[in-house]
Amino acid sequence: MAERDGIFAGDDPFALAQAWLTEAEGSEPEDANAIALATVDADGLPNVRMVLLKEIEIVGGADGGFVFYTNFDGKKGRELAETPKAAFVVHWKSLRRQIRVRGPVERVSDAQADAYYASRSLKSRLGAWASKQSRPLESRTALMSEVAKVTASHGPNPKRPPFWGGFRIRPVEIEFWADGAFRLHDRFRWSRRMDGTWEVQRLNP
Repeated sequence: MAERDGIFAGDDPFALAQAWLTEAEGSEPEDANAIALATVDADGLPNVRMVLLKEIEIVGGADGGFVFYTNFDGKKGRELAETPKAAFVVHWKSLRRQIRVRGPVERVSDAQADAYYASRSLKSRLGAWASKQSRPLESRTALMSEVAKVTASHGPNPKRPPFWGGFRIRPVEIEFWADGAFRLHDRFRWSRRMDGTWEVQRLNP
């Protein structure tokens, strides 16, 4: 294992990522959990967009994961269904740090998705029903009309749409980066071995 101390100390990368995120929540002005998520289309052309990281699962070893939610019928959902691999980066200007993650992707269980969906505000739950994500939209008026329709049909406690749920990234690599003077940054890459343990290497800036 590479020698690490200070903000890089620890033997569980998921716990370390959670510690950095918790610290960022106290210093970032908005959405400390916003990540730039990359997928690829059928031609191998990348797509990247901002989504919100909703959970860092810490279960010990390499079995943890990073969870986000989306519409399965949207572009990212379709791309993940066809090529279930993804990468993301989260960058915190206030801390001058970032984390990069990449690995295979799987859907979370229906029970987990139901629990998260139920925790959202009513307007967000209804919005999930109303939006045909990534598809052409005639106007904002048409969107609000659809929201009104689903509000009338699904009531004050809508169930989770069958086309909406969560994805979990099971990382094969996690990189922790912190800004250094004169661009001599600190970088540590955690690589998952076949036996489920981690190899940690310090990288050049």
